Amino acid sequence: MSDELFAGRYRLGDRLGSGGMSTVVLAMDERLERNVAIKLLAEHLADDDQFVVRFRREALSAARLVHPNIVQVYDFGTDEKSGRQYIVMEYVEGSSGAEILREQGVLPLQEALGILAQACRGLDYAHRSGVLHRDVKPGNLLRSRDGVVKLADFGIAKTPAEDSSITQVGSVLGTAAYLAPEQASGKESTARSDIYSLGVVAYQFLSGRLPYEAQSITELALKQQREAPPLLDQLNPDIPPELAAAVDRALELEPEARYATAEEMRVALSEAARGIAPATAATTVTPATAETQVVTAAGAGAAATTVHRRDPLPPRAQPVPAQAAPPAPKKKRRAAPVIVLLVAAAIGIGAIVFITQRPADSVRLRDVTYEQVQKTASELQQLIRQNTR
Repeated sequence: MSDELFAGRYRLGDRLGSGGMSTVVLAMDERLERNVAIKLLAEHLADDDQFVVRFRREALSAARLVHPNIVQVYDFGTDEKSGRQYIVMEYVEGSSGAEILREQGVLPLQEALGILAQACRGLDYAHRSGVLHRDVKPGNLLRSRDGVVKLADFGIAKTPAEDSSITQVGSVLGTAAYLAPEQASGKESTARSDIYSLGVVAYQFLSGRLPYEAQSITELALKQQREAPPLLDQLNPDIPPELAAAVDRALELEPEARYATAEEMRVALSEAARGIAPATAATTVTPATAETQVVTAAGAGAAATTVHRRDPLPPRAQPVPAQAAPPAPKKKRRAAPVIVLLVAAAIGIGAIVFITQRPADSVRLRDVTYEQVQKTASELQQLIRQNTR
């Protein structure tokens, strides 16, 4: 550890994690004699007023949340010597959901449900306090050594009462794989967007894979609009169909079709694990027919891609190849009555066929035997049968 105290109080230690905006380090609070985690805003962003505002907003949003399943914020400010913005948080000694996935691949059913239940409680409290997380993912679920799960990193959190968003047109915050369809298309987040993200986490915990594999936000948005992921019981035989349906509801395309609250999702997951099928959405979703504009995160000048919404799949299942439509009955040829008349005429005449011959304008007659008439009639009757089936 360094001998110099940060902000006159904290002795900085090992790095716990880092991202594009900040770095989190372990520190000792010399005043209270306890370990804490300190998030430091990246040095190259210290002069960017927009990021500084967002960083301070995170501290204010998270500091108001006091709940067993949310990482507690203790302090924030600016270090006078270095000029760096910092947030002091509760240190959770244990593993993140991302580390657990790397170690285990697929979580046992009860272990996954235990983590998800606590995450739902923390998220529900945040929503009831007027705070949206907007970056729910395995890396932001921290499980302590005694099994307590805490929701961390409200770095891009936003209160619904804010008049404007830090997010600029053409950019999307959050880790792409966990973004709800409305977020991926550049629309405003809601509490149900966080519920979708937690649904992705649940899907990954129980199957070891993401519902959608995409290389960009544009590709993700297109897949979300056009495809439905396989149900979990089709990927993992240990998953009851009721639980697969419960997770699938959190992943609904339309926000209104998802759970209204994270607590509702927690109850549904718990009951589904005991064989009780989840209730359907109380709000009937009108199938969307308008085209959806998908805005990429490449910047304000990015081009928009137009796609058509998929039809709702209540509940969704593995896509089944469409059955071929039965062949349309062959239409009777209009020429059939004419052929019948020709046969009758041929039999009635019995012996004569008229032939026009050029260059002369005269009509020549040719004798025809009865056997030839019978053969011709038989061939015409066969032709009629072929054309009137």
